[in-house]
Order: sequence, then C-alpha cells, then structure tokens
Amino acid sequence: MNFQDIKSIKQKLFTIIKFISIPLITLGMGLEIWNIQTLTNNTQLPNLLNPILILVHIALSAHLIEGIIALFYAHKKNQHPIKYAIYTFFVGTVGLLELWENNDT
Repeated sequence: MNFQDIKSIKQKLFTIIKFISIPLITLGMGLEIWNIQTLTNNTQLPNLLNPILILVHIALSAHLIEGIIALFYAHKKNQHPIKYAIYTFFVGTVGLLELWENNDT
C-alpha cells in the first residue's frame, strides 16, 4: 500500500463516520431532551433505554469537549470558530483531525 491508497481509505472512512455520526448525535440529543422532559413531568423512561442513555451521556460529553477545542483552535487555522465548533460537535474527532490537517496557517 502506498501513501495515496492510505489517504484515499482515510477519506472514505472519514466520510462514512460523518454520515453515521450526525444522525446518531442528533438522535442522542433527542433522547436526552426526552429524558429531561420525563424528569420534569415526574415520569420515567423505559428501563431498556437506561444503558443507551449512559452511552448518550458519554458521547455528547465527548463531542461537546471536542467542539470546545475546535472553537478555540479554529481561529489559528483561519476557520470560523463557531461554525467549526458546531461542525466538530456533530462529527466528533473527525472534525478535529480535519482542522489539524488544514494547512492554511
């Protein structure tokens, strides 16, 4: 395998991760909103969703931290900070890797 093949595989993998990550994070936000709504109405989510909710908490926390990192780092790479932070929140680590590979400094 040469460098061009690896780069091509990486780009395809990044694209797949982005297409999967955006709906999953959106779904996770919806589940979190549903959880908050059930807490305010003194009801409860089905017990089946408790393990999923734990994973959602972890994923949303990780993506939030990555978004904050992108917010502060994007300016150094000549990117719009808020726009890139939102993008990175939804796509995760892929957004940070793309930002760090950006050679516009």
